[in-house]
Amino acid sequence: MVGEWLQRVGSSIPRGFSRYFILELLTTKPYTGKEIIDAATQQSDGKWKPSPGLIYPLLGRLLDEGLIEESKDGKYQITKKGKDTSDDLQTVNKIIKNQLDVLLRIGNVGRFATMDVLERMNMLGSSLGSNVIKMTKEETQKYRKFLESELKKLDASEGKQGKEIKID
Repeated sequence: MVGEWLQRVGSSIPRGFSRYFILELLTTKPYTGKEIIDAATQQSDGKWKPSPGLIYPLLGRLLDEGLIEESKDGKYQITKKGKDTSDDLQTVNKIIKNQLDVLLRIGNVGRFATMDVLERMNMLGSSLGSNVIKMTKEETQKYRKFLESELKKLDASEGKQGKEIKID
């Protein structure tokens, strides 16, 4: 069921994904706008080809936010602030992945809960993505602590066995 869901939404790019894709890509080396489009197309096996109308305005916003900078040769590179943001996003991604792994291991109910969590995380990720640049260091730390405490709760309940529920 989860596999079917992923196939159904796999071709849709979630709101805010392009921003994270660019930041993550630029952690490896500088790219031009066209090279970013080409990398997205190649990495998605042609399923996603972002338009210049998406990429260049987004690059402008990332420049304005100080997350990237443009070099004299027209390539964009990530700044320290951008790298810190990317690292924070990876930490959140790891926490979410761990939580989803636990949910997937608990059977059908876990699958339904996982789908619900994925929908909620997509909404949260979009909201967080648009506001992360505005968050203070203290707010970011508070949010990180919250996510880590939720992960600990899931880890603690992992060993407890509930009654298996069959849903057809």
